[in-house]
Amino acid sequence: MCYLAILHPSQIIVGLSAGSPVGSPLKSPVGFFQIKEGGEIAEDSPPSQKKHSRTHSDPSTIGDSLLKKGASIRRSFRLVGNKKDKTLKQEQLQSVTEITVEEKRAGEESVEIKESYILPEIPLTPLSVMQINELIKTEVLEEAHLNLLSLRQEFQRERDECREEASPMELAKKEKDLSILYRAMQEKVKEIVRNSNSLSSLNKELLMHVARIIQEEEKREAVSEGVEATLKRVPLDRPEQNASWLAIHLGLLGKAIVEDLEKVKRELQGSYPPSFNVFSTYMSCYHGAVSQHLNTLQQQVTDLKDYYALLDWIINRYESETIMSSPSLRPEMEAEKTGLSLEEGFLDQLKGKYCMRAKEDMRASLDKILELENEDIWIKKQAPETDDEHFLNSDIHMDIWTNVKSNAVNSKRIDVNLEMRVVCSCLEELQQFPKRFETKLRYCCNSVENPSLWADYQITYINSFTALMEHMEGYRESCPTQVDHLSREVDGLVHRLVQSLEDQFKNDVRPYLRRMMTRKWLSTDEDFQQLYSRTEKLTHRCSQMRPPYVQTFLSCLHYYVVKEYVSQLMKNNYSCKNRKHDKAATKMRAQWNKLKDLFEEMTTHDWLHPVGDHLSNIIGETNKRDIKNHLKLLVADYPDISKKHLSAVLYFRGLMRGRERQVILQRLTELKRELGTAGNIGDNRRALFSDMQVTVTNTDRLADIPFFCFLLPDS
Repeated sequence: MCYLAILHPSQIIVGLSAGSPVGSPLKSPVGFFQIKEGGEIAEDSPPSQKKHSRTHSDPSTIGDSLLKKGASIRRSFRLVGNKKDKTLKQEQLQSVTEITVEEKRAGEESVEIKESYILPEIPLTPLSVMQINELIKTEVLEEAHLNLLSLRQEFQRERDECREEASPMELAKKEKDLSILYRAMQEKVKEIVRNSNSLSSLNKELLMHVARIIQEEEKREAVSEGVEATLKRVPLDRPEQNASWLAIHLGLLGKAIVEDLEKVKRELQGSYPPSFNVFSTYMSCYHGAVSQHLNTLQQQVTDLKDYYALLDWIINRYESETIMSSPSLRPEMEAEKTGLSLEEGFLDQLKGKYCMRAKEDMRASLDKILELENEDIWIKKQAPETDDEHFLNSDIHMDIWTNVKSNAVNSKRIDVNLEMRVVCSCLEELQQFPKRFETKLRYCCNSVENPSLWADYQITYINSFTALMEHMEGYRESCPTQVDHLSREVDGLVHRLVQSLEDQFKNDVRPYLRRMMTRKWLSTDEDFQQLYSRTEKLTHRCSQMRPPYVQTFLSCLHYYVVKEYVSQLMKNNYSCKNRKHDKAATKMRAQWNKLKDLFEEMTTHDWLHPVGDHLSNIIGETNKRDIKNHLKLLVADYPDISKKHLSAVLYFRGLMRGRERQVILQRLTELKRELGTAGNIGDNRRALFSDMQVTVTNTDRLADIPFFCFLLPDS
């Protein structure tokens, strides 16, 4: 007699890899049954009465064993596969069952099981328990079996995943339902086989379904268990044991799969009847077992490199020539169309975790950058270094860009869309960095007493963040929103650093500027030398600032120095007497030339250069009547000059009252009217005097009285 078993998913039958353990169906909750001669079915003896041993066999021995078993199953149903089965040695068959002459004759007249039978596709979602049970009752066995396989896969997935939402009670209920259905299938198979002699010729096709179910269960479970055993033998270190635990394991896993399939092709394929489709069965089982194994592995993954290793192995390596498309597996592999049977949404979830991990790693990396900058530079008050182009430089922009770039390059190897998602995630985290950096910088450098060092720090980070933004602009096409937000944050930081540098300079030179155009100024160069020295040092430092901010900053610096220098004339602090105006004009012209030479090559505000010469000409003019001749060029270059501004200049010149003064002011009014600038400041891009406040004196109030009011009645 032969043994026919409907196998439970937890039941181990046999391992088909070299060195795999050979087991038995003793632990099946459904049990197994025997077919006696004549088609009768009897329950096998209890498991406790049977003795089974676990041995190690080579593939050819195991193949022969299963070949005998498959042949005995078909003969027990009097269903002959093909002529190859008839060539089996009698001594091999007798170890399984004894076949009478009548059985052979009946088998020759029976319906053949086609050797080309391939299991239909297993449904992704099984029918309900009641529906499957109804299919079994109505003897729609093939469909019932497929849905049983689907239900079993669903249960195994939920059990292996250990989902939080799936309670132990729910899993226990599903396992019980599965056992009940398998038991119902077993009883139906026993019933059909028991009554096989009385079946009509039309209903004898049920026997084919029964045979196929038994054959598929035996083949699938045996191969699946062997495949799972192969996967379990692949070394797997714990993450804390080896930082490269997953990459190493996946490499060994691929190697084991190829070696096992090569053995199937080389040694086992010829030992099975064609109906077993042995290579295809192994492939299918590997797809399923590897999918479950990958699901288990991903639950242990926490590091970005391991997420990458897993995604790369699934997407790039599994079906490559390294593993499943290996030349050694051709031509059998070329006929296979299936791939990994991953759960729906598994890859998307894995990619989502990869992006989240990349974002978290980006934040950790930025924190580390701040920590290192503080330890290596700020605490030690270390002067910044210069790069090959002689710009003050910090490596933070390169560290950040390298991080983003490596994430982009790695994720692109997996998926172009994943590259975009990863870069956008990194940029979103990077958006918060400029403000965090600024807060840390000001906190840690609050104790820096050397203004020159503080200026160097600010120039350094203006350069670094400018360079960083240039790198990030390369991702504008794929992540426009994130780049825009980052650009605004970086621009804000750079603007504040530039403004801080400017404010520091203003505070530094303000005391010296206040003493310009005074009696002391006329008698000594000390204050101007301090102003010039500090300005020269800052402009020299700014030569180490990268474009475009260096031009903007130096132009602002130039404008500030010019405006504040000229503004001292508007304060009416001093009036030249006893022809001292000539000395003042000479001194002003000399100082102005020095300032002009200082800014000549580094400013875009060259329109400011003439103002010193115009004012020196007015102040130094010996003949009061000729002063008005200098106004035309002054008004043309600086149309925003007003009567109050000119009155202040005349006051410093020593011309505080009188008819000539009024004539000069009247001429200014006429020129502004002729040039069309009366009542406005003219070109806003060249506003200089309109930014200067004038200290009003009684003389200035008289300047507002119309000129004709000063004429004598007889004139």
